[in-house]
Amino acid sequence: MSKNVIAGVENDSQPRLYKHNRIWTKSFVLAVIVVIILSIISLFTGVYDIRGQQDGMDMFFITRVPRTAALMLTGAAMSMAGLVMQLITQNRLVEPTTTGTIEWAGLGLLFVYLLFPAPTLALRMTGAIIFSFIGTMIFFLFLRRVKLRSSLIVPIIGLMLGAVISAVSTFMGLLFQMTQNIETWFVGSFTPVQVGRYEYLWIIVIVTILIFMYANKLTLAGLGEDVATSLGVNYNRIVLLGTGLISLAVGIVAAVIGNLPFLGLIVPNIVSMFRGDDLRSNLPWVCVIGMGTITVCDIISRTIIMPFEVPVSLILGTLGSVVFIAILLRQRKPRRLR
Repeated sequence: MSKNVIAGVENDSQPRLYKHNRIWTKSFVLAVIVVIILSIISLFTGVYDIRGQQDGMDMFFITRVPRTAALMLTGAAMSMAGLVMQLITQNRLVEPTTTGTIEWAGLGLLFVYLLFPAPTLALRMTGAIIFSFIGTMIFFLFLRRVKLRSSLIVPIIGLMLGAVISAVSTFMGLLFQMTQNIETWFVGSFTPVQVGRYEYLWIIVIVTILIFMYANKLTLAGLGEDVATSLGVNYNRIVLLGTGLISLAVGIVAAVIGNLPFLGLIVPNIVSMFRGDDLRSNLPWVCVIGMGTITVCDIISRTIIMPFEVPVSLILGTLGSVVFIAILLRQRKPRRLR
């Protein structure tokens, strides 16, 4: 019976899906062109004069090209992580910042520094991924055991959990005199990115491919455990897979770049407002808009007080907090009308 149901769902939804949620539309092509223009602006934005110096081209490929590539990969990673989290939890206010996942990644980095005096980037990334996975699973298990009447309570619980984990990290940093490492991580910035320090971000391409391969099952999981199980999807397995992909993306970004707040909240909500909740057709949009958003924030961070540079997390956090408040007000508005 479940096979017939799945076949019926596919037969009914596919024509409508391809008609209304086509990927290569004029608007999508325009979005891609805008992101390409932003990437070119990023390549030629900076204090160092690459055209007037003898080693300008060397600096261009050592710093500018890796930084722009890191912007694109990081924007796609954090936006995808937010999209998958929102599907699994059925809550539009959920993303790595509002679930404590990013704080767990920071705790993992701290543990790696405690175990290894001079850890490599691979060790830091591994610790961040493992602790991100543990923290995200704890959050999901808590949501499954506690019935919440309001969707606003979910991010509040996540923020409280993140605050507790952040306090633990701060205490351990003070206890073992490693506060400097924690402070450096909390200030997410692309300034240190150069050749040899960002290549692990290319793993995000593999994460993107895996999310696209399992997009239909993740979308069904977003309908709830009962519906997903009735349609023949192993709900627990797909949630575990989604959590693993989220942790992998967040752990890599946390180890290489640092804390980037609210990016996974802004982009998926903007895309969902215009295109619905189909993961397969929304994923390219989420990646492209995520790339554009983080690139704009980085360009602003490099030019607002030039020749100095503001951490991109400051610009992104300011923008994200405004969008977060706007989403909260938008969700409360229908209730007042009632």
